[in-house]
Amino acid sequence: MLRITELRLPLEHLEDALRPAVVKRLGIADGDLLGFTVFKRSYDARKNNALTFIYTIDADVRDEAKVLKHFAGDRHINPAPDTRYHFVAQASTPPAHRPLVIGFGPCGIFAALILAQSGFRPIVLERGKAVRERTKDTWGLWRKNVLNPESNVQFGEGGAGTFSDGKLYSQIKDPKHYGRKVLTEFVKAGAPEEILYVSKPHIGTFRLVGMVENMRAEIESLGGEIRFQQRVVDVLIEDGHLRGVVLDSGEQIRSDHVVLALGHSARDTFEMLHERGVFMEAKPFSVGFRIEHPQSLIDKARLGKYAGHPLLGAADYKIVHHARNGRAVYSFCMCPGGTVVAATSEPNRVVTNGMSQYSRNERNANAGIVVGITPDDYPGGPLAGIALQRALESRAFELGGGTYEAPGQLVGDFITGRPSTALGSVEPSYKPGVKLGDLSTALPGYAIEAMREALPAFDRQIKGFAMHDAVLTGVETRTSSPLRLTRGENCQSLNVKGLYPAGEGAGYAGGILSAGVDGIRVAEAVALAISNGR
Repeated sequence: MLRITELRLPLEHLEDALRPAVVKRLGIADGDLLGFTVFKRSYDARKNNALTFIYTIDADVRDEAKVLKHFAGDRHINPAPDTRYHFVAQASTPPAHRPLVIGFGPCGIFAALILAQSGFRPIVLERGKAVRERTKDTWGLWRKNVLNPESNVQFGEGGAGTFSDGKLYSQIKDPKHYGRKVLTEFVKAGAPEEILYVSKPHIGTFRLVGMVENMRAEIESLGGEIRFQQRVVDVLIEDGHLRGVVLDSGEQIRSDHVVLALGHSARDTFEMLHERGVFMEAKPFSVGFRIEHPQSLIDKARLGKYAGHPLLGAADYKIVHHARNGRAVYSFCMCPGGTVVAATSEPNRVVTNGMSQYSRNERNANAGIVVGITPDDYPGGPLAGIALQRALESRAFELGGGTYEAPGQLVGDFITGRPSTALGSVEPSYKPGVKLGDLSTALPGYAIEAMREALPAFDRQIKGFAMHDAVLTGVETRTSSPLRLTRGENCQSLNVKGLYPAGEGAGYAGGILSAGVDGIRVAEAVALAISNGR
């Protein structure tokens, strides 16, 4: 199998145009092309260019060695890498104490799936509810202003990624092609096959719900066990070795191998681990607001005359500005044709996030506009970032009127420092609702200053970005974990053997795909440790 990269075809090429294009590129007879698959498809929409699709093709050809020799030195024609998943260990007999996976978000799902597929029959402990029950509780906050602290956007089957755009792309280094395993398992669970080849795949919340259920069913069919509403309140550590966990019911579960796949909102668990002496350290994260524009504005700015083309869908963006005060301001978790959602997990606090369905056909585009901060901004140890998040979320609750409405402000008013009193053409999508006012006290002064500078700069990149009546909604604080549960090369905690910190909460992922990849990586470490009697 060989791989062709940068194969370009017009936007509206015929469905059967790919084969002759591959044959022509390779300079072979049609009969010598035994078959081909699309590995990736993206598009080039730069200004002054006719929009084209760019393909990466894996082709099976007759006399592959001859073809590769002919194109020696051509960086766009090479042997195709082996992207199949290869298991590192298989259980010959079940371990005396089954491995535990704490948390059933993307990282926990893939850690449990790999362990189950390897024959290790993991037990998963998830503090929230099964995904459909959890969805009802989440709507309770959005529609009735009623928060369930144990079942919400952050906690429950599927993790925070269930209520998101379902974006499945990442910039992580992935030499072992774990990301391909993640996408393949998602397709097996019901995702559209296009996620295997489009450049920025996404699924959307409604599809994610069914997929998560299907993956749970596979884990269970392989001997795994999923226990919901099981919150871990303590860990059993003996002479630097983890020996099990304690649940809020008082039950103790013995295990020598525990994958800690917490989300970044499991603050009470982080506090417990800190009290038990598990090594952790503060890390940078970002804070900011959600911004909403008409999706049509973004489409026009990004796609020009191709805006609204059915093959392209809703346009996205990724922008960054380095402010004079030294802060980086950037877009985060951009959701084309989506909504801003209430994402708090603690009473009397307001947190925003973004979400899209697969169709991405809502009226507004939204994204986080966030400012990078470091532990120098919140000194006081590994839990200081959590304290800052809580203070900002409590302030947002206060500014929103104390009803889980979110504070908001028009972009034009924010830039000039005027409180907003009335909406313009953009209707904010956040539920339970938005209370207009002044966001200048919702974030630290350096963040407000940097954002006021960045928004006009972004307008030079995307015409209309700083439109007066675009809406800012606060606050976005849970961009990533504010701490890291540092681990060694064996994926175990630096000072507690048998504890495997993983995923977003541990500071090793950011998004569905990277969390799934990290779950695979850690599951392999557990499988090898058990197989080698460690």
